[in-house]
Amino acid sequence: MEKVECVVAGAGVIGLAVARELALAGREVIVLEAAGAIGTETSSRNSEVIHAGLYYPPGSLKARTCLEGKKRLYAFCAERGIEARPIGKLLAAASEAQTPKLASLKANAEACGVSDLAWLTLEEAHALEPEVRCAAALFSPSSGIVDSHAFMLALQGDFENAGGVIAFNTPARSGHLSHNGIVIRTDSLELEAKLLINAAGLYAPALARAIDVVPGHLIPHAYFAKGNYFALTGVRAPFHHLVYPMPEAAGLGIHATLDLNGGVRFGPDVEWTDAVDYAVDPARAAPFYAAIRTYWPGLPDGALTPAYSGMRPKIAGPGAPAADFMIQGPAEHGAQGLWNLFGIESPGLTASLAFAALLRERIES
Repeated sequence: MEKVECVVAGAGVIGLAVARELALAGREVIVLEAAGAIGTETSSRNSEVIHAGLYYPPGSLKARTCLEGKKRLYAFCAERGIEARPIGKLLAAASEAQTPKLASLKANAEACGVSDLAWLTLEEAHALEPEVRCAAALFSPSSGIVDSHAFMLALQGDFENAGGVIAFNTPARSGHLSHNGIVIRTDSLELEAKLLINAAGLYAPALARAIDVVPGHLIPHAYFAKGNYFALTGVRAPFHHLVYPMPEAAGLGIHATLDLNGGVRFGPDVEWTDAVDYAVDPARAAPFYAAIRTYWPGLPDGALTPAYSGMRPKIAGPGAPAADFMIQGPAEHGAQGLWNLFGIESPGLTASLAFAALLRERIES
């Protein structure tokens, strides 16, 4: 049985950021990743948006790590020549009936510490985005887009340069407490670690149960909220900024995202499923057309093509209020050395560097 100081289960953006943070602090770290490459699931199947922190309850982990993570992410990418563009976001109220909700979002964002939002009238919004129809809008200049794969590669590079190792095709299967730490079993080996970070994303609750350390009632149920994306084809890109409708239950609404090559994709919607399935049903285009035309009535028929989908690792089910990020450590479950990361969905990409720093501080405190 191999002995190591730290094991991180999962090489998504959160696992990589945490592993990097620990390795740069001088710890010996091995990452166990079930797939053959980094960031193959939630981390690579999203909008690649840098969020400004508008939607989350003030003081929540999501709000705190999103705001700090945004600053760290832009700085990190600038230092390494990674594309991260603050192209700005237009958050549009489709009708006068939605303007109180828009005002409430502005107040919430400011309570979280967002200080750069601008309220736009119909005329001002139209000047920014002539094809967007709305009664009023908020403009978030610090929202942007990032090359998420290049960012994750840079995290991996920093981690490995600090002595870290990633074992691909090596899923953490189960584990138990030992006299010296936690024993983690994979298909081919056993590792004994003083510190185990469960950053398995969609599968974090299942791994927590398989480690058989935490009482079952403390492990949240995993809910899979699939988000489908459709690409705009055969039509010139109509926008210069991100364009978002009012948020909906379990998501931020079917929004327009620009990629770094100038293409436009729309999504994600919210499709609750019982299992991970990344196929996109072309029939879902119909509600996409209806949703998009509330803010872009000029969308032509036949312009949407299925693109890809992703899964949100939720710990609150349909109809329930959105859950905050959950960091569950020894103070919560009593097992020394085990840290479970549950429900790390959006804005996890934006928040990753700040989240990793916060976790390291908690581990060291």
